[in-house]
Amino acid sequence: MSFRDESDDGNLRKPFLHTGSWYRMGSRQSSIMGSSAHALRDGSISVVLCVLIVALGPIQFGFTCGYSSPTQADIISDLNLSISEFSLFGSLSNVGAMVGAIASGQIAEYIGRKGSLMIAAIPNIIGWLAISFAKDSSFLFMGRLLEGFGVGIISYVVPVYIAEIAPQNMRGSLGSVNQLSVTIGIMLAYLLGLFVPWRVLAVLGVLPCTILIPALFFIPESPRWLAKMGMTEEFETSLQVLRGFDTDISVEVHDIKRAVASTSRRSTIRFADLRRKRYWFPLMVGIGLLVLQQLSGINAVLFYSSNIFANAGISNSNVATFGLGAIQVIATGITTWLVDKTGRRLLLIVSSAGMTLSLLLVSVAFYMEGFLAVDSPLYSLSGILSLVGLVTLVIAFSLGMGPIPWIIMSEILPVNIKGLAGSIATLANWLISWLITMTANLLLNWSNGGTFTIYTIVSAFTVAFVTLWVPETKGRTLEEIQSSFR
Repeated sequence: MSFRDESDDGNLRKPFLHTGSWYRMGSRQSSIMGSSAHALRDGSISVVLCVLIVALGPIQFGFTCGYSSPTQADIISDLNLSISEFSLFGSLSNVGAMVGAIASGQIAEYIGRKGSLMIAAIPNIIGWLAISFAKDSSFLFMGRLLEGFGVGIISYVVPVYIAEIAPQNMRGSLGSVNQLSVTIGIMLAYLLGLFVPWRVLAVLGVLPCTILIPALFFIPESPRWLAKMGMTEEFETSLQVLRGFDTDISVEVHDIKRAVASTSRRSTIRFADLRRKRYWFPLMVGIGLLVLQQLSGINAVLFYSSNIFANAGISNSNVATFGLGAIQVIATGITTWLVDKTGRRLLLIVSSAGMTLSLLLVSVAFYMEGFLAVDSPLYSLSGILSLVGLVTLVIAFSLGMGPIPWIIMSEILPVNIKGLAGSIATLANWLISWLITMTANLLLNWSNGGTFTIYTIVSAFTVAFVTLWVPETKGRTLEEIQSSFR
């Protein structure tokens, strides 16, 4: 099946919102543009461009996560906040994200993946502006909640959209771009936080979503969502655009149609249906990975890294924090290259095992620090050990537990429960993230070593969880993965 056969005049006469206006090029424009038009029509390039556009959402996500670390001292000083009030500020993005997560699945099902991202961008923009003009804690808290709501939707919709548009041989690598973009957003917050005041940093946080909204008009909607909604023509057009105009998509069209044929467009899934293995097992795996990802304490490290480094005796903690963010970007970039070669499961095992050892090293270093005099040579050694442990922790997390749980969640959930189950999994992730973020400062004030010991135990359990229950999804279509649970 070639889309060109369906249109004698060579034009794509499909809805603007569903197919993306820049693809609507007739044969006349195509011949004028020449080789550049052919390059844009190549399937893989089309998919990559779509992924790069929606990746603005996770960059916004990461910027929100990283914002609290370099700004903590200045915000507390300027607005006369207590440590508890700033902890509340840091955690409110997670509260907003929980609300966004609850809504994300249903929003994505009813108005599509693109429409959901447009909705998510608006509260993010308003939230950053509220923070930048805050005169007291009320505006600060409101802005953080609004940001969180948008991020909660983004965190579900982007990995699902990428999984649904990517060819199976590129799905892992392109799916990892989601987490790579999050780490870029975190690093940018750390870097810019070294040079600009916290109010200006909040204004800069508006940029990703400001660019995302118009850019969404230039990419196609998810073909699998269009197929599920019964929009057959739009579905085939979107898939043809994504795979290239000269590509035969008939086999993939058949597979997708067969996968959604058993479910009605308006079918509803009750909670009682989740007791069936085809539903509860992928949901258990998806929720388990996303919960364990947060219970490892990674957000405690990323949100409050400057304070952790300061407690470890690092003199310029903000610069060390930026270095940590840069390392995270590099490590996640390596995962993007590895995930379709080594597979998801192996990387998860290596990642969680590496995190366990790293967290153990950090906890030992902090215990040593508690028993040593400040002028002791071993005291300096404990600071070095904690720094090494935190760096290796971030590397290990980025190699698997960072990007892959989101990839697997988007791959294994059956299409007819993806909205409900995806909301549950994303909500669980943000609920635990909120608990970790809210308690991190309090736990660190209680005991640095004890806090990281708790995180060490969780990471050790993660190794067992992945080994026993997580399936390998490398090299399989979404339809094959989901049918394997029946």
